[in-house]
Order: sequence, then C-alpha cells, then structure tokens
Amino acid sequence: MTAEPIIRATGLTRRFGDLTAVDHLNVEVAQGEIFGLVGPDGAGKTTTLRLLCGLMDPTEGEAWVAGHSVAREVEAVKDQIGYMAQRFGLYGDLTVDENMNFYADLFGISKTERARLLPDLLQMTRMQPFRSRPAANLSGGMKQKLALICTLLHHPQVLFLDEPTNGVDPVSRRDFWAILYQLVRDGLTVFVTTAYLDEAERCNRVGLMNQGRLIRCESPRDLKHALAEICYEVQTADNRAAREFLQSQPGVLSVEPAGAKLHLFLAPGASADQLKNAVSATDFRPIVPSLEDVFIGLIRKSEAANAS
Repeated sequence: MTAEPIIRATGLTRRFGDLTAVDHLNVEVAQGEIFGLVGPDGAGKTTTLRLLCGLMDPTEGEAWVAGHSVAREVEAVKDQIGYMAQRFGLYGDLTVDENMNFYADLFGISKTERARLLPDLLQMTRMQPFRSRPAANLSGGMKQKLALICTLLHHPQVLFLDEPTNGVDPVSRRDFWAILYQLVRDGLTVFVTTAYLDEAERCNRVGLMNQGRLIRCESPRDLKHALAEICYEVQTADNRAAREFLQSQPGVLSVEPAGAKLHLFLAPGASADQLKNAVSATDFRPIVPSLEDVFIGLIRKSEAANAS
C-alpha cells in the first residue's frame, strides 16, 4: 500500500488579474523527501509556496499538507509546517539567543522544552559561539542558519524554504544543505525553491517550473535523460558566430554557452555531422546534459510548442 503524500496539490491555480502566476499545478511530495522547485524569476515558485502554506488563497484547485486541507484547515496546516521566506523576520538589534527566545515565545514553547531543544539546534548549525552576537552583525550564511533555527522551534513535519541560500557564499550553502540532510534523516520533509541548479542536484526530485506551469517533475538523474533531443558539446574557433549560425538551423532546439564551449540540443534525425562541418568544429560530441542544459532545453521546447 502506497503511503499518502505529505504534500499534494491538484489543479492549484492563482491569478492576479490577467496574470496567471500558478497554472493548474499538480504535484505530490512523499514524507521524508527533499523536493526542489526550480525556475526563472517570475516562474511562480514563491506563489506556489504561499499557496501551500495557506498564506494565499487559490483561484482554483486544492492543496493538502500533513493530512490537512489548506483551504479548510489552515490553522492545523500552520501548526505542522515551517516556512522560511526569502526575507525572514530576524530582529537585527536582538542577539541570536534573543531572537530564538522571541520566536519560542511566539510558538508558545515552554522554558523546559526550549532548554532541551535550543542546544541541539545550536550544535547542529554550529551557531553556539555566536549566541550573544546581534543578528545584524551576522554573515549572510549565519543569518540563514538562525532563521532556520527559528523556523524549526515548533517541530514542524514539513519545511518550506524559499530560495534559502540566495546570495549566500558557497561554503555556507554547502553547510546549509548538510543541515537539511540531517533534518531529513530525522524525518522532516523539505520543499525548497532554488535558483541554483547545482542545489537542485541534491534533491530527491525536482520540479521544473516556467510561466506558472510545472513542465517536468522527476529525479535529477531521470531529468538528464528526459529529452529525446541529444545534447552535444561544441567548440569552434569562433563560438559566437557558430552559435548564431546553429540557432538558425532546423532541428536545433537550443544553443547555449557553457564555459569555453557551446551546449547544443539537436532533434533526433538532424545531421550532427553536417552541422559539425558547417561550423568547422574542433570538438563536437554527444554528452550527458547538466540540469541547466535540460531546463533550458525544456523551456525552448515549450516555447516552440506554444508558438506553433
């Protein structure tokens, strides 16, 4: 018997006037999963999180989180979730300890419970040495760790994170994800939006979102093999001219810079040899695409389908 998903959305839609920010979203997330929602700015990621957290009413559709209807049992949902927005409400003039105790008071956590819980959270995040430091004087990575501690104080079942490492240095990003893995091992479910496709690789499954629609939802490994189009790595003496030429050719889905080379998605049946000779390529070989390649390819494919 398959376990009931801890997050489920059916036909979830949100419109703002003529703009459809989230367009008939259908998604399920299993308990103990790290689910990543990836997409460009304006794709609808933040609106999706707000709908799932009960912070915004849908125009159409329904959602259930931790066994409760978001529309009909929003207070029960809020008791079971932690939501960390892009701009989490830390108080800069309060110390780390004071911020934690402020949020513990808001959640109604007893002094006995916080005396047991806070040392564990401080140890997990390696924030013990900074307990007396004002939040305004913390680095970006430390602020995110403190925000995470405050979000976890009431033992949520599901953690919603909206681009939690945006603007954070690479070392702090790595540390933050190590904490998330530990939380998932302890039974938490994580639903995270991210602009970093290398972070999406760390998720159990990834949903690719564009213009309010979920265009693909699979594991990172399966996503890399999701397109019928073949990805080629191309290098020429003049990549700029080669890119302009290749973009104009039939059967070419996308051509994007990738360091000193180009990554080309080519439709099945198109002649790779003919294109290789046309651009005088010094390197033209099939490769396993990155998630970034796949995402760009899927967006181009979606745009081409819409245009036709």
